Amino acid sequence: MCGVDEAGRGPVIGPLVVAGVVIDSSRVEELAEAGVRDSKQLSPAKREEILEKIESIADRIEYVELWPREIDRVVLSGRRLRKLNYLEAKAMAEVIRRLSPDVAYVDCPDVDTERFARLVAGLVGSFVEVVAEHEADAKYPVVSAASIAAKVRRDELVDGLRREYGDFGSGYPHDPKTLRFLEDWLRSRGEFPPIVRRSWVVVRRMGSRTRCAALTDYL
Repeated sequence: MCGVDEAGRGPVIGPLVVAGVVIDSSRVEELAEAGVRDSKQLSPAKREEILEKIESIADRIEYVELWPREIDRVVLSGRRLRKLNYLEAKAMAEVIRRLSPDVAYVDCPDVDTERFARLVAGLVGSFVEVVAEHEADAKYPVVSAASIAAKVRRDELVDGLRREYGDFGSGYPHDPKTLRFLEDWLRSRGEFPPIVRRSWVVVRRMGSRTRCAALTDYL
């Protein structure tokens, strides 16, 4: 079986990371014994510690990284039911294809879990049972493991972005430090850096059409 989850859906800065963990069903209890649970309940140091245990138990871990430009392309130009949820479903399907499980448990971002399960299964393109549930990362240890893997990978990527672009805080639109970073960058450079999701409302409100970017060129 495999579990699939994401990290970084909400931030205005940085990538969205989808991770999948595949494991023999006989070893699921080992994940629970390793302390696996929803990554939001764990400190960064604890997540890294538990990920090492996950790597020793799982058969394989796969990742797909979705960067701001790709996210913006679907959010700004995608039609109904072909926006962020669809992009996430494609990434989850790619992870599942690589892992080739018999059954895949996924944390569902869609209000309609059955619709999302059908979408992911269709995108996988081969027979696999897909179970999509809300808060699956709190229900299934294998999804909790994927949640931890995705969060650790994203934290590593974000740390690299901070070294390159400076301290932008948490990267979430409600963070005053993140907002100051965006405002300062726009004021000094006339546009936003490529690590920013320009389709997010807070960014679109900050800049005029000319200062945010020529979206047709950007996309």
